[in-house]
Amino acid sequence: MGTAVVHFTAAAISDRGRKRPSNEDAFGYSVEHGVYVVCDGMGGAAAGEIASSLAVDEVMKLLTSRDGSNTLPEDAEHAVAVANQTIFARAERSNKLSGMGTTMVALLTSERRAWLINVGDSRGYHMRNGHLEQVTVDHSLVEEQVRLGRIDRAEALRSPLRNVITRALGTQSSVTPDIFELEIEPGDLFLLCSDGLTRELSDAFLESLLSVGAPLEELCTRLVSAANQAGGHDNITCLLVRVDA
Repeated sequence: MGTAVVHFTAAAISDRGRKRPSNEDAFGYSVEHGVYVVCDGMGGAAAGEIASSLAVDEVMKLLTSRDGSNTLPEDAEHAVAVANQTIFARAERSNKLSGMGTTMVALLTSERRAWLINVGDSRGYHMRNGHLEQVTVDHSLVEEQVRLGRIDRAEALRSPLRNVITRALGTQSSVTPDIFELEIEPGDLFLLCSDGLTRELSDAFLESLLSVGAPLEELCTRLVSAANQAGGHDNITCLLVRVDA
């Protein structure tokens, strides 16, 4: 692999969907700093919106102001810990916010390397040469059952427990994110999304939509539109990042 400098472009859309009264998803990104984040909040009243916004704000603030004294994964773990503690402390101060939390998936880039970080069931995908692959692993009850061989993928899609996540930011005093490191090449595409997208659309369908040669903004619009047409049962957020030569 060559050492030529790569550049990145990004686009994102967040949509309320067709069934929910409000949007509890949040996202943020900085191409300049190589930081991209999607969060899906949960909790009564406006608690989910607060949790997801707090997480995005804290992670973006900390990772766009790094001084380089630590590695990017180290700073990412610290940012997740701070975001978790911020949400947890805020919930403890208010009965109305008790139990609030949020999932998170983030992409961090530095030259020819990338890191996907997740807590919960918001997903990070990597696409190369027309093939889309889920990199992150859902922190959900049905995913654990699938891994243990107790149910298969088809049963997981129908399970009444598919909304139960086993790890989230803000619901406990501490949380451990998963971190996946990848080498990147020009032409690579990353998709970060909330489960409002992946509950409605299969990976194969996502791959077919993303294989169309179109600007990232248009691809985001197509993804959200397809999820709404399939039911739009939840908030839908997608963030696309492309590696350019």
